[in-house]
Amino acid sequence: MKYFRCIQYRSSIRVPSTQKKILKALGMKKLGKSKVLLYCPSVLGMVKKVEHLVKVELC
Repeated sequence: MKYFRCIQYRSSIRVPSTQKKILKALGMKKLGKSKVLLYCPSVLGMVKKVEHLVKVELC
């Protein structure tokens, strides 16, 4: 199985509520925190929606 690390580097203030919900679903709680996520189409779609708020690194 493939994994990747997602790091939130921009705040969720002044973004649409749908994007805030996506960040919450991904487990992003605070700036600078990272989360290791499974490399699957559903997660990649969520990351694509908030790509301006997070950085992605392959593990």
